[in-house]
Amino acid sequence: MRFKPHKYQEYAIERILDTTAVGLFLEMGLGKTIITLTAVEKLLYDSFEAVKVLVIAPLRVAEDTWSRESSKWDHTKHLRISKILGDRKQREKALLQDADIYVVNRENVQWLVGHLGKKWPFDTVIVDELSSFKNSDAQRFRALRRIRPLIKRIVGLTGTPAPNSLLDLWAQIYLLDQGERLGKTVGSYRDRYFIPGKKEGHVVYEWKQKKEADDRIHEAIADICVSMKAEDWLEMPQRVDRIIPLQLSETARDQYEQLERDLLLPMVGADIVANTAAALSNKLLQMANGAAYDEERGVREIHDVKLNKLEDLIEAANGNPVLVFYAYKHDLSRIKKRFPQARTLDSADDIAAWNAGEIPLLLAHPASAGHGLNLQDGGSVIVWFGLTWSLELYQQANARLYRQGQTKSVIIHHLVVEGSIDEDVIAALESKADGQNALMAAVKARIEGIAA
Repeated sequence: MRFKPHKYQEYAIERILDTTAVGLFLEMGLGKTIITLTAVEKLLYDSFEAVKVLVIAPLRVAEDTWSRESSKWDHTKHLRISKILGDRKQREKALLQDADIYVVNRENVQWLVGHLGKKWPFDTVIVDELSSFKNSDAQRFRALRRIRPLIKRIVGLTGTPAPNSLLDLWAQIYLLDQGERLGKTVGSYRDRYFIPGKKEGHVVYEWKQKKEADDRIHEAIADICVSMKAEDWLEMPQRVDRIIPLQLSETARDQYEQLERDLLLPMVGADIVANTAAALSNKLLQMANGAAYDEERGVREIHDVKLNKLEDLIEAANGNPVLVFYAYKHDLSRIKKRFPQARTLDSADDIAAWNAGEIPLLLAHPASAGHGLNLQDGGSVIVWFGLTWSLELYQQANARLYRQGQTKSVIIHHLVVEGSIDEDVIAALESKADGQNALMAAVKARIEGIAA
């Protein structure tokens, strides 16, 4: 297939070619992969500025997306790709292959750096989903930071560099410019652009942006970052978001409220910290979905209201494929029990089958169906069976269908149990609130409601 780049794609390609360190902050659906492949092909075979290219990506993207995308286009299908995946022996064998592009999953970055050491052979590195390196304490960031001086050219790809907080930007930008723009340490970055918020003693739990920090930070990184929104560049089909309120039966409501009371009553008057709030929120979300783990990790079923509504939505889809996002393993098992025709998104074969129209009901966890997976050819209906506090996961999951190449209107259904924590999650997502703060506030409000 012949690639005819849009104007914005031509611009992004030129930025990669002209800049030795660049961040492409392009919204979902704008074609980050083919933009980068086109630039890499030119660097390898036109200007000869690149010799060995490494792509670091989420596992499913490493397995499927880069090889499939390169084979799709006339000008990139000659590129030789070696996947550094599998067990140690398979990874070592892949490293020895004669290839243009080597693809490794981000979980193996630490191993790769340790294995190669100062004999690092990759002059060009592409970090596909740069936001997964936002934690400066994570081993994967530290490993990449260690060999960053050995990299001549680096490209960071993401649609959401800082969906929750600008604090997330420091580590990502450091990998691009080694601290030139936002400082050599995360501490100096915080001191320059933030002030302490909530804290206990010397421990700060929340940092608040200084006035005008947003503008100053974006001004500081503007010369090495390209930021674009899909709506500004693409003629996208309509997206319809539906909130479907669900009422529990009187019996189910009584059981739900009793479980919520039993869970929250011991917390009345207690100092709720993040870990405790997250655990409580998890339990409340499970209950809203219809089941919850007990102390022995057994599953206690509470209601079927979401399963029943899912059945209605599948029927209303009239044979059109439906993509369902679940949250917990018992969600998955209960859905599969009710709908034997359902298939779980586990591999590249599942992606291909879905895009070929062979799967009527695909089940996916938002964390494993996020960055880089192209599913738009297989359907246009999404159902959120279990909700997530993470704005980033939520946006990325929806963009699997609502993206460039989608030809139909995308309908996104959200199953929301009335009077449950589902309503708090939806409110947080709609307002693009910080997930952690919204979670804490929601749990505290429910504890206060129990105490009243």
